[in-house]
Amino acid sequence: MQTRFFKLLFFFGFIALSNLVYLIPAYSKVGKGGYSSGFDNLLKSVVRIDVREASYLTGSKTEIRGVGSGVIMTRNGHILTNAHVVSPQAEDIQITLSNLERVTARIVGWDHWTDLAVLIMDAKDIKKRKLSFSYAKFGNSKKLKPTDTVYAVGTPNGLARTITKGIISNADRYFEAQDSISGHETGYFNNWLQTDAAINPGNSGGPLVDKSGKVIGINTRAYLGANNLAFAVPSIIAQQIMSDLLGNGRIVRSYIGIVPGPLQDLENFYNLEANNGMLINSVDPGSPAAKKKLKPGDIILSIDEEKVDGRFPEQLPPIKRKISNYPIGAKINLEIKRNDKIINVFVKTEKLESRAGKRFAFEDWGLSVEKVSKAMARERKLESKDGVFVIGANQAFPAAEAGLFRGDIITSANHKLIKSLDDLKKVYKIYQENPEKVLLEVLRSNQTSYFVLKP
Repeated sequence: MQTRFFKLLFFFGFIALSNLVYLIPAYSKVGKGGYSSGFDNLLKSVVRIDVREASYLTGSKTEIRGVGSGVIMTRNGHILTNAHVVSPQAEDIQITLSNLERVTARIVGWDHWTDLAVLIMDAKDIKKRKLSFSYAKFGNSKKLKPTDTVYAVGTPNGLARTITKGIISNADRYFEAQDSISGHETGYFNNWLQTDAAINPGNSGGPLVDKSGKVIGINTRAYLGANNLAFAVPSIIAQQIMSDLLGNGRIVRSYIGIVPGPLQDLENFYNLEANNGMLINSVDPGSPAAKKKLKPGDIILSIDEEKVDGRFPEQLPPIKRKISNYPIGAKINLEIKRNDKIINVFVKTEKLESRAGKRFAFEDWGLSVEKVSKAMARERKLESKDGVFVIGANQAFPAAEAGLFRGDIITSANHKLIKSLDDLKKVYKIYQENPEKVLLEVLRSNQTSYFVLKP
């Protein structure tokens, strides 16, 4: 899943802020051949986002500073940006408006699966200081076709409200899903707009717009080492995600545990007509699909009597999205072709969860961990989701000296089961009050080992 996509540069939002200089953009309304008043309004709605965020990858809590882009999309000051620009670990978010005034903001909702997030500016601060701002409108990305002119607007390398011009190179680009946003999965449920408009570090979260200034995409990534290969989340996805986040603060999706694959060039081997069915590449252990004995190589012909066409990779994200939109606990009727037999299997959905869990750093031990999630337990074929996963051990601190390293799973401390982060925090608190040796039971490569943390 992670081969060619490692070449893609995801984290455009997070670049060092040292030596960044603000340049005041010069723009004004012009006559024929220039942009419209709608475009002028769009420019005034684009913001710079400065973020101070906690990181736990080194065995301790550290601070990361980054800069990205965003676009104000409502009269109440809601900002649409990328999930990799601003995450729930953000401790301070500063927004720079088009008039160069700065205001604080907070996260309203975050969806790593589509790499989108919604912020809201501090309304009291805006009212007190009598600040004003514009907000943009969505366009329809479904109507886009190759050669359509588009503009990428954002803050590349911290340069406020920069505009680059290009065309739509491909309106339905497919990429395999990845684990790329602090261990969270992304890119599962949508294809991408490909453009040759220049997108650089700092552009992430800014709008891709048409000639009228309507937002038809959210700039997200570019291809590392290549020229003019940039990608944006289509507005039809961004608009729906933003609406859901504003309504609920989060997005709940269904999961059945299949990893689909395209059938292109395989139809003859399965005795299928073209454009009929979707291949199951793999089945997650312990998932609803696994419990119903679905197997790699099975072909899904229909979902609730609606035919499935998964011949090409580009057709897979919409099918995944269809499954994810079912209510939790719904029973889905899958028509399956297995060898020469046709069978119907009813699979009960469960809540889709990320493999990445909540993180914490035990500073005195030089140890950073995250909670084992259900997805991680399945991935690693663990008997349960008890325990905490080691994500970092600081050199010369007790954890590293004891021999712990990334990938270990701590299952008990001083003979007490560790089912959650809070369980290990209780042991840590006792250690801080009275530093003594701590015996850890650790699962490493599915084998149990014991390590002693020494003060």
